[in-house]
Amino acid sequence: MSEQFRELERPAGARNKDVVLMATVTSFQALSFPGKSELRQFAELFQPLFAGSSAEARREAVAALSQSPNLPLSIAAFIASQPISIAAPFLASSPALSDDMLIMIARTQGADHARAIVKRERLSPTVIDALVSLRHALPPRQDKVKADEQAPEMQPLQAAKAPASSFDMVMTDLEMRDLPGAASNAAAEPAAESREEALRQTIKRMAYQQRPPRSDRLGRRQATQVQTALLVRFARTNDGGFFATTLADMLTSSRWLAERILLDISGRQLATTLAGVAMEDRDAIFILEHIYPHLARRENGASRAENLLLGMDPDQAEARIDSWIRADRYTFAGEEQTIDARDAGGRETAAVVTPLAAANQVAAKRQPVGDEHGRQVLRARKR
Repeated sequence: MSEQFRELERPAGARNKDVVLMATVTSFQALSFPGKSELRQFAELFQPLFAGSSAEARREAVAALSQSPNLPLSIAAFIASQPISIAAPFLASSPALSDDMLIMIARTQGADHARAIVKRERLSPTVIDALVSLRHALPPRQDKVKADEQAPEMQPLQAAKAPASSFDMVMTDLEMRDLPGAASNAAAEPAAESREEALRQTIKRMAYQQRPPRSDRLGRRQATQVQTALLVRFARTNDGGFFATTLADMLTSSRWLAERILLDISGRQLATTLAGVAMEDRDAIFILEHIYPHLARRENGASRAENLLLGMDPDQAEARIDSWIRADRYTFAGEEQTIDARDAGGRETAAVVTPLAAANQVAAKRQPVGDEHGRQVLRARKR
């Protein structure tokens, strides 16, 4: 009861701002997939309300937002730059912080923020390497500095109280180099560096264990042996029509997307596609060299196709293929189409086909949608 009366002693304006801040945070968390307009409105409202609220309300708001994966970039950087008493739960558990932002915060905000970042459950090898490199660059804790400063002051007082023994008198005149077992600082530094390097490699191995191996394609797009054999055969015979049909079947997309990939004369889009479906390097290089003859030229002991394919990141290539397929499905109408057909008795039957089959079978009737439809889709996604 006394705490409730203490709450009434606070100014009414401060209480109102705290209530408005928590209401804003709660309403934002209720949005599963906030659009650009909601993110912009939240970014405009949060900072003024946060600046006018009490410290307790700030901590509660930051703790609530630390579980939200969808935060504006400016708000995430703003919260992460707050004092450690407020930003600690956000740095330790927020999924909205990217690797680049974590590294930037650790380098600019100090040791306390870096220690809070270390407490995250999962850290990428890039962040781990950056934190290890910042280990000696960060200043020590204040309590440790005070303890180190007080220790030399207390030692003379304790020494003055105790009488000096013969052993103490001998050790006073003895120098460090007189001890046969003493190790120099130059010999200790390489050992420390080797231990740090071993620790860094151990942490990297532990982090890489969280990632699935390259051979694990469960639930991911992968070219089958039959599809690979067909692509190699059509590339050898320079049959672009059948090659595009097989490529569209492998990607489960329209034929237009396969033709668009082949129109890139640099071969980068086709190399991205072959790397994203985990095709064998030998078959992928053979296809690239036969579809694009200029990639067969050798440079520095390897063909251009080898350099192009080996420079691809499979994860990024797979993500780009997904974006192409999403754009392909947005471009062409997704409604089911009916194709009138006549049977042997002359009766008309309506065969319902899927959007993918309709896009591949009636390519002559397929028309890209206009800008008006694209704007309608964009407005629907922003709601």
